[in-house]
Amino acid sequence: LAEQMFQLAQSEGDQTQRLVASRVLGSTLVATAKYTEALEILQQGIALDDREQHGSLAHVYGQDIGVVCRQFSAWVLWILGYPDQALTMSRETVLLARETSHPFTEVYVDAFMAMFHRFRREIEPARKSADKAARGSADQGFGLFLAMANVLRGSLLTEESMDDGIALMQEGLAGWRATGAELFVPFYLALLAEAYGEAGQAAEGLAALDEALTIADKGGKDGERLWDAELSRIKGELLLGSSHAVQAEACFQEALQIARTQRAKSWELRASVSLSLLWKNQGRRKEARELLQGIYDWFTEGFDTPDLINAKALLDELY
Repeated sequence: LAEQMFQLAQSEGDQTQRLVASRVLGSTLVATAKYTEALEILQQGIALDDREQHGSLAHVYGQDIGVVCRQFSAWVLWILGYPDQALTMSRETVLLARETSHPFTEVYVDAFMAMFHRFRREIEPARKSADKAARGSADQGFGLFLAMANVLRGSLLTEESMDDGIALMQEGLAGWRATGAELFVPFYLALLAEAYGEAGQAAEGLAALDEALTIADKGGKDGERLWDAELSRIKGELLLGSSHAVQAEACFQEALQIARTQRAKSWELRASVSLSLLWKNQGRRKEARELLQGIYDWFTEGFDTPDLINAKALLDELY
């Protein structure tokens, strides 16, 4: 449907319709992990966005269309392996959202920026955005984004109180599902699984991941495939923590294959670190070094971000 909408808008040539169609198709392609195609479509939307002409669309569609195109572009740029460009785009997104003076758009951006920083492993920016999203959602009565913010806040709270953090995540997940929303549930379950793993509850973590994978698989190739590589990697970490090294390695290899197929360089880096660390601990240092050096050398930016810092530290240990 999104592709049909986009083609129809293109054929009719109306700039506003093309902008809206770019937002719809672009975000759909992100969810289905067609990242390079998504970025191309979203960039078309950004180019079409005339702030004077299209600013009022937020009152028609519930959110500023140009802002949403930029928000999803920031996500995709990070996933494709361009952390600095992604951060620049995210900052532009926040500034434009503030200019709209449209409460739903502003809270939307706060919530999605919290998610952006959370999967970049940037703890303090994620906490700041999540707290702001929670306050704005409570003030405006936006239950959906309050639920999202609580999942993210809970995942960050686990550093201080595991029980309280998990409880808040469960509350947020229940609130999200109560609205009928299914999008992003696999990611929320992945965060919950990580928390269970850190709490020494591997069985509960694996159950959460199995549920996440079932949801992702339900839609087939056109379902929500955005998190597939990370779901496999986290499953590997939980299995490794339960002394199942062979199964863990298989999960890391699967995560690598998925990330490479999707051209998702940031997910590939993360899976490579997990697998390289396992190999290092098994005495397979040469294999670990070659794997990690290859993906690390691909990157041209973002060397001050947590994932690349971790990768560099592990590489130094391997030489």
